[in-house]
Amino acid sequence: MTGWRLTAAKDAGELWRSFPSPAVGSWAGPEKYIADPPLLAAVETALWLGQPLLVTGEPGCGKTELANYVGWRLDLSRLIEDGQGEPPRYEHALRFDTKTETRARDLFYTVDLIERFHAAHSGGPGSAVSPLNFIRFHALGRAILYARPKDKLSGRLEKWQAHPGTPRRSVVLIDEIDKAPSDVPNDLLMEIENMRFFISELNLNVSAPADLRPILIITSNTEKPLPEAFLRRCVYYHIPYPGPERLRQIVANRIDGLPEDSALLADAVEIFEELRDLQLRKQPATAELLGFVQALREAGYGLHDRLRVSPGWEGIARATLLKTKEDQERPLGPLKAAGA
Repeated sequence: MTGWRLTAAKDAGELWRSFPSPAVGSWAGPEKYIADPPLLAAVETALWLGQPLLVTGEPGCGKTELANYVGWRLDLSRLIEDGQGEPPRYEHALRFDTKTETRARDLFYTVDLIERFHAAHSGGPGSAVSPLNFIRFHALGRAILYARPKDKLSGRLEKWQAHPGTPRRSVVLIDEIDKAPSDVPNDLLMEIENMRFFISELNLNVSAPADLRPILIITSNTEKPLPEAFLRRCVYYHIPYPGPERLRQIVANRIDGLPEDSALLADAVEIFEELRDLQLRKQPATAELLGFVQALREAGYGLHDRLRVSPGWEGIARATLLKTKEDQERPLGPLKAAGA
């Protein structure tokens, strides 16, 4: 093995300061996403019907990343330059992260009532407290606005959410909708079906033209059932958890220089699968497997190294794959013996 080593505490500071930039960013990117044919068929069906695609599956199976992949495949990505010194980035999908306090309207817009209250008491002109000055548009609202010609509403979009200038279609991700109160999905039925929302503060309806209808992908961890009326309006697909062969393919596709048939990857996936078979409080997911393999590579394990007969992998496995105190206290010795 070559690479960094765990050293005595007196040497650790110097060693850690020499570490390269974290490798996590290199895992991401829609071009590295692997979509099985049944999932692609579900995406195409949703596009044909103009309906949302509801996706379920275990954490880490790729639900959230699907929206970015669809936006990239459809060439709907947008280059974002915020002018604040941050490097340009591509926005492949507009994302809304559902919270336990989310209301249906929040997917479209919110009004900063506190900011408006302060403006009303600052003694400025009446126009300063217009609701238009305090609206913040969110993922689905932005997508509908972007599908329309640029108009007066677009002027209140934050700079990093600015109207693209010409009407365009967008992919929208509503992540973990099952976190929202149970009435939220039903409250969205008409808005999603018609891609239209009402801004009550302005007494104004805003809708997207049919040819630029936003593409909506909704994820759920099935923590609670969704209303039947909502399900009827969705195309549905459950992403099965990948088997060992697909896991090797996923990891090899995301970590540069790691062949799918390498001994190191085979052993890492085998250990990962055995841990998932145990009665752990928190089962590791694909993201943890990526971290495990990347850490092994950074630690100097070679492509042909066999983990079962190599020292040091247990500490990396505990840190990356086991995420509770109880799980980390479990012995890993039987795992090593089983595959020796």
